[in-house]
Amino acid sequence: MMQAIENREPMLCSGHAACPGCMEALSARHVLARVGPDAMAVIPPSCMAIIAGPQPFSSLRIPVYQPTLEASAAAASGLRRALDAQGKTSTQVVVLAGDGGTYDIGLQCLSSAAERNEDMLYVCLDNEGYMNTGAQKSSSTPHYARTGSTPGGKVTRKKNLTEILAAHRVPYAATATAGFLPDLIRKVEKAKTIRGFRMLTLLVPCVDGWGLPDDGALRAARYAVECGAFPLYEVEDGVRYTLNYGLRTRPVRDYLALQKRYSHMQEAEIGSLQAEVDEGWGRLMRQVEMAEV
Repeated sequence: MMQAIENREPMLCSGHAACPGCMEALSARHVLARVGPDAMAVIPPSCMAIIAGPQPFSSLRIPVYQPTLEASAAAASGLRRALDAQGKTSTQVVVLAGDGGTYDIGLQCLSSAAERNEDMLYVCLDNEGYMNTGAQKSSSTPHYARTGSTPGGKVTRKKNLTEILAAHRVPYAATATAGFLPDLIRKVEKAKTIRGFRMLTLLVPCVDGWGLPDDGALRAARYAVECGAFPLYEVEDGVRYTLNYGLRTRPVRDYLALQKRYSHMQEAEIGSLQAEVDEGWGRLMRQVEMAEV
């Protein structure tokens, strides 16, 4: 499978403006490789917009439209309908947005597009904060994480976007990360075969915003999955839950220790965050079990 990726012409060119060690560029590279050249991308203001480059220049080999921060899903809906009117029904419309433009500012347009079951593949590159503007917190930022706007640690939990999309009964919603690359590739390939609204939320640890070494993003992504903080699962039609990685081989403490944004945490807070992760995992397991009945 890995060889098949390398033999394809890259859809994301070298020489882009990503930071050294950026996992967002790596993730976009693999997503676009599987989507292929018959596609159009919608990229709102975000780290990905910087990586893609200012219009009319682009580091992508497919057409790119950069809308306002809140309008990605609406713009993608319009592109989809224009392509359909031209008979180009096989052309994929792909949104590459950050968590700020998805969980927060773009949630209204996202919800509306999901409710209408617009035919698009929406990929949220989730680095858990507004990393492009100084690493401020978003509603994707986890509890206790220190950011530019929460220097003492965030006091609220991370929003569960996949559950929100599942409540819309969209055909497909899933989580993935390049830290588990075969799973990510399979999900992109699966999403391509489905008509209607499809959502992939990709965890992309930010080396600068999370306080990681330049080579630390993949390790952080793997630890997030292995401790259960970012479970890998998919939901079809809002009801069929499938867990894709069922092992929890390390405590949350190991994951936190990799990141400077958690270096201020006390033992009680670490225990509290472990309990939150355990609670979320238990809730997910119940959904999976119900789907198997």
